[in-house]
Amino acid sequence: MAVLRGTPHAPEFPAGLDWLNTDAPLRLDELRGKVVLLDFWASCCINCLHVISDLKRLKQKYPGELVVIGVHSAKFLAERETDTIRTAILRYEIEHPVVNDSGMRLWELYGVRAWPTLVLIDPAGRVVSQKSGEGAFETFDGAISELIAEFDERGELDRRPPKFARERNHLPPSVLSFPGKVLADAASGRLFIADSNHNRILIVSLAESDLIDTIGSGDAGLADGDFSRAAFDHPQGLALHGESLYVADTGNHAIRRLDLARKRVETIAGTGGQATICSRGGPGPATSLNSPWALVVYDGALYIAMAGSHQIWRMDLATQFVRPHAGSGREGRVDGPLLSAALAQPSGLTTDGEKLYIADSEVNAVRAADIHPDGRVETIVGGDLFDFGDRDGTGLDVRLQHPLGIACDNGDLYVADTYNNKIKRVHLQEGSAETFLGTGEAGIADGDRPEFYGPAGLSVAKATLYIADTNNHAIRAADLDTGRVETLRIRMPA
Repeated sequence: MAVLRGTPHAPEFPAGLDWLNTDAPLRLDELRGKVVLLDFWASCCINCLHVISDLKRLKQKYPGELVVIGVHSAKFLAERETDTIRTAILRYEIEHPVVNDSGMRLWELYGVRAWPTLVLIDPAGRVVSQKSGEGAFETFDGAISELIAEFDERGELDRRPPKFARERNHLPPSVLSFPGKVLADAASGRLFIADSNHNRILIVSLAESDLIDTIGSGDAGLADGDFSRAAFDHPQGLALHGESLYVADTGNHAIRRLDLARKRVETIAGTGGQATICSRGGPGPATSLNSPWALVVYDGALYIAMAGSHQIWRMDLATQFVRPHAGSGREGRVDGPLLSAALAQPSGLTTDGEKLYIADSEVNAVRAADIHPDGRVETIVGGDLFDFGDRDGTGLDVRLQHPLGIACDNGDLYVADTYNNKIKRVHLQEGSAETFLGTGEAGIADGDRPEFYGPAGLSVAKATLYIADTNNHAIRAADLDTGRVETLRIRMPA
């Protein structure tokens, strides 16, 4: 942590910026007497998302003395829109005020160079320290405590708890809340939905959209046991193997196995805490994971898109041993041998039985990784860390924007081009990509000219593409032959 004590007063927030989670713009000179922690973040960044829980811990420990302010300095074009940031605040359940730094003015004023960066300001309005990366609680807890003691002794500390309006107060109730992933199983006629912000899994009939079962109490937590009492924390990826449904329990950094016959949940990998170093693997229940986001089962193994460590992991389902399969842990787009290649926040995963195909979100690309351990990683289409947009074409000329979902069907890949609000189709034989569904505008129109808002999960069954249309709190169904889209109306029991 860079200690900057004694520097001039912290730069003030420029006028005219959009503010969220507060009913009025904030000014630093009006926060004198408070310890202020600025969090420079971007909603696409997994490291930024990991910081959110630390900020909540700090606020809980210092409820009156500390004011946390998020400074959203976007990486992607879509993230510059205030409505997009509002949606991210709701999805990630952020409670502190956030300012939209769309022009990167505050980023430049504070000399920020990386996401996330946190800046600590004392009650006199002076910058005390600045740090980039994760581990906010451990880094700032002691410094905040010292500042509180120092300014309390001077009589210059304001302990009145701040009160801010919350965006969540305007969120209407809905059957689904930010569903992240979906899995359609034609053989059993079931549709599995990761109802992420309701912390549960829904099982729905493919034919009638009737609710068959609900798994999870709805409260965020890590608890095994029967379906009604089990607890998840913002689950994402799903994979089915017989009557076992595997769940990437992202907020718990764990893999859960749901026994659909016995209606029981058990944790088979992850300790409940985030891995802070790149591990070589080990027995599943004793090995820490890092934001598992997507899953696929093939030939007795569960493959895991480990977004937090920029890797693909493999779990032997017979032994429950987990280990890295692809990715060195470095963030980037580097092709080559499996364990020396670089991925960047892989968030979608599928297979054709020969290769794993990856929605590699932070490099805006579709990647392929061989299943054989002596294989390689290659880029099918897409850009790099700062090469993004919306352009159809071939190979590295294609531009995507933060793709989160992927599904394979009959030699083609379907990609949830999340920030472009589109579904792209990738022809593997030609190495080309084209827009299949979506206008690019955020919306929820059905029919021949459909609109989506942040689609993030895909699955195919019986010539139908099922789409977790995350920011619309909906599941959409697209006919692969006609391209017509309809919104599923899940029929809940009376």
